[in-house]
Amino acid sequence: MKNYRSIAFALAAVLVFTVAVATAADAPKLKFKFTTVAIEGALDTYVYGVNNAGVLVGQYIDSAGTAHGMKLVGKKLTTLDDPSGTGTTCIGINSDNVVVGYYINSSDNWQGFIYQNKTFSDIRPSGSIYSYAFGINESGTITGGYEDSAKLGHGFVLKGKTYKRLDVPGASWTQAEGINNKGLITLQWGDSAGNYSSYYDGKNYHTIDVPEAVNSYVHAIDSAGDVVYAWTDSKGLYHGALCTKCTSKGRKFYKFDEPKATNETTGIGINDHKLISGFYANKKGVGFGFKATY
Repeated sequence: MKNYRSIAFALAAVLVFTVAVATAADAPKLKFKFTTVAIEGALDTYVYGVNNAGVLVGQYIDSAGTAHGMKLVGKKLTTLDDPSGTGTTCIGINSDNVVVGYYINSSDNWQGFIYQNKTFSDIRPSGSIYSYAFGINESGTITGGYEDSAKLGHGFVLKGKTYKRLDVPGASWTQAEGINNKGLITLQWGDSAGNYSSYYDGKNYHTIDVPEAVNSYVHAIDSAGDVVYAWTDSKGLYHGALCTKCTSKGRKFYKFDEPKATNETTGIGINDHKLISGFYANKKGVGFGFKATY
């Protein structure tokens, strides 16, 4: 499974770039306008989720090397650290500013959480050894993954207090990533041949891999069915991708790289106003967040 790196941010430097990106075969070009997000004084900044108001969540690494969860409203940074553990990572946020993610517990395992009304609460599917939460939609339905005592990885969707396990048929592991307001869920899964991406419509799983990618890592999905990804090429380098209308036959893929990135651009979040969030690494290996319009 993909291990999320972490960092928080205090929007210190903001640099804007516009780039026209080569796309999949018959797709027209699409312009992405990138803005770098960096927390002042942080060693690294990673942006993961974005809600419809443009509020960002993620993680930053402070000058002492400690990882903190974060929420960023404009330039206002709020540090969100679950008091039950260390290394909080905030992944998803909805318009009510309810945040989901995970932290490292006393057993050195990931533990999923929801942060609501200034309170952290664990997300713990039955039988889980560790868990993590990735997505949350406007109605508060949550997606994520967990590992059981047999060391098998499963996805889940949590609606109210009810968990539903999600396993892509034939997969050796599954994790649920994003969920939109129609209830469509994106999932990463793998088998002995590699890593793949799908979406789940409540009845069936549909594969939506990035064309020509060695591995596809699907992440968030918006209400229109647009989906954001990270993917790897034959050299093992990470790039971003956007799939528009990805849950229909008219889907089109657009690959992108943050202009200052060297060997890593990762798309993670997307909202309903054509705004993508993610992170990249520069030539010195320093992590920065980004947001990009399209």
